[in-house]
Amino acid sequence: MEIKVNYLDNLRLEALFDDFNVVSDQPIRYKGDGSAPGPFDYFLASSALCAAYFVKVYCNARDIPTDNIRLSQNNIVDPENRYNQVFKIQVELPEDISDKDRKGILRSIDRCTVKKVVQSGPDFQVELVDSLADDTDAMLMVDVDQANETFILGKDLPLEQTIANMTSLLAGLGIKIEVASWRNIVPNVWSLNIRDAASPMCFTNGKGASKESALCSALGEYIERLSCNFFYNDQYFGPEIAGSEFVHYPNEKWFPLNADDSLPVDLLDSHTLAIYNEDGELKGSHLIDTNSGMKERGICCIPYIRQSDATTVYFPSNLIENVFLSNGMSAGNTLPEAEVQCLSEIFERAVKKQIIEEEIVLPDVPESVLEQYPSILAGIKALEAQGFPLVIKDASLGGKFPVMCVTLMNPKTGGVFASFGAHPSFEVALERSLTELLQGRSFEGLNDVPLPTFNSLAVQEPENFVEHFIDSTGVISWRFFSANSEYDFNHWDFSGSTKVERDFLLSLLHDMGHEVYVAVFDQLGANACRILVPGYSEVYPIEDLIWDNTNKALDYREDILNIHRLDDTNLVNLVDRLEDSQLDNHTEIITLIGIEFDENTVWGQLTVLELKILIYLALGEHEDALDLVEEFLQYNINTRERNLFYQAMQAVLEITLDEDLQLADFENNLTRMFGDAVMRRVIGSVQGSVKFDGLTETNMNLDGLDKHQRLLDSYHKIHLARKNNITD
Repeated sequence: MEIKVNYLDNLRLEALFDDFNVVSDQPIRYKGDGSAPGPFDYFLASSALCAAYFVKVYCNARDIPTDNIRLSQNNIVDPENRYNQVFKIQVELPEDISDKDRKGILRSIDRCTVKKVVQSGPDFQVELVDSLADDTDAMLMVDVDQANETFILGKDLPLEQTIANMTSLLAGLGIKIEVASWRNIVPNVWSLNIRDAASPMCFTNGKGASKESALCSALGEYIERLSCNFFYNDQYFGPEIAGSEFVHYPNEKWFPLNADDSLPVDLLDSHTLAIYNEDGELKGSHLIDTNSGMKERGICCIPYIRQSDATTVYFPSNLIENVFLSNGMSAGNTLPEAEVQCLSEIFERAVKKQIIEEEIVLPDVPESVLEQYPSILAGIKALEAQGFPLVIKDASLGGKFPVMCVTLMNPKTGGVFASFGAHPSFEVALERSLTELLQGRSFEGLNDVPLPTFNSLAVQEPENFVEHFIDSTGVISWRFFSANSEYDFNHWDFSGSTKVERDFLLSLLHDMGHEVYVAVFDQLGANACRILVPGYSEVYPIEDLIWDNTNKALDYREDILNIHRLDDTNLVNLVDRLEDSQLDNHTEIITLIGIEFDENTVWGQLTVLELKILIYLALGEHEDALDLVEEFLQYNINTRERNLFYQAMQAVLEITLDEDLQLADFENNLTRMFGDAVMRRVIGSVQGSVKFDGLTETNMNLDGLDKHQRLLDSYHKIHLARKNNITD
């Protein structure tokens, strides 16, 4: 994690990281102002808080209340060496906690991350740099020996060279990569999370049988998502990018909107139009891209090559963002390697969807076959030794598709978790299924997997497939566990060179009657591509283009960002549109308008429901506001502070609307209940002197929105690289 430090007045310092800032000071005796804890005090507190956190996790998993648990820490200093200290952590537990849980709680404290780092003795490296902003050395903590060459199945270059190439590429773009976390809870199963140190919203996960292969996976996914603009999928790019020569890619093409809102000629092709506009309901306005919102420029389209005849077909960027999510994207050492990964991913998701929705019973992989892959089997046995039975399935549907499945059962909770993996190599597909299962997960995390069901409608819900796509936490059918498999086990193998594997996967799609469209994104210096298989590789329902399009943001974005400057007429217009839109009241404004707010602010937690409340208060429409405040308090999950604000608001509105009551008669006790500061804001909101409580002013230039600006800084780097690529 990158922590930046600012010098404030006197000896006060400010540390900035993620969406947080921490201020430190020094005691007055050390010439500080004593306004905040000192750096060492924060360090001491961190170990106590970390220990308490692990106690809480243990207790939550076992429904043990923590109300009467007390924890404290004392540091005992050696009088002859003040750097030699003992941290004594003491825990007071209620008498009704069993001996087993008492021991478990002590063991949980031993897992404290701060404690483990201190005990391991961190290595401090201090150096001078010319510019912090220009320092892009990756913070990976992996010793990659360039003299060695470790080849793994599916890669055209050794891991060491692949990692070196990718870290060099990212550094060249001005992106500093840091590792947020590593996990290796069973043998030969590694995973990690990496992110942009300057823009933590840009992150990816990696998995593999070794730490090097997991790192390679994470870096590859990061470059793939940069190249395909996935980090910025639904986000507003701001006026500068929106008005630039190109918005997404130098080879994009803009199609002007027709006066009657019909689809422009030469958009898509007959095959895709039959899929996306089957009923003739799709309009040009449905395809304006969310990122620029430039209706006057028309529809931004990206050229894809139809593989059946090498014809260029223009896909609206809005269509891709709305229905494909991240499916079918990859980067590789070579283009064929990347294409194999794209196609494997497409088959993995499509076959997984078919198996789950049709409740297909798959054949088990025989133990004799698993024994041929000892490193994979070691991970399986280690998981089972931890009390998690695994079911290893051949998901090829009779040897047709290169897909495997590893399903974990959790006897503690009754939950199950089906993980799928795909690749022309049986071994690689099996390994990916296992590593995907544990990617970023601890043993405690496996307690959150859902219970299976016999309810066919639940597994067939489109939203269930989306959950499976995002993190494999959708539900599956109990029928999946039947011993009466619908297919015989097939020890398939379609492996060869990456070109041979690519051609095999393409031919498989062709034989199924699908058209395949490929776009290569190499402007950043990587072999990256995206593959679309219309009618097969979508993640979201196609009807979302009409009924739940992300470009609905364009109907609200400008007014919401300028809300402090709207007059009453425009406020009425905005709230009427929100009421008529049939938007879910609990839709987050972040999602609705494609803007990243600091999640610790009112903006960051703002929903359509609360926005309507604030507008009605600004308009003096107290009855409408009260109706929604009651709904907010009944259904909304928010911060304790915001809930108290609206509890006070409900009381003040009810008093105001009751002709027999006077607010002055209640003010004293309401202030004693909720505090003077809250009551000033509440009464000001009701009486009109305070408008849009908690919402700091911003505008379409995104002033003051640091989190979104950091995201745009990341996009500016790759936009500039693409621009330089076409001018060189």
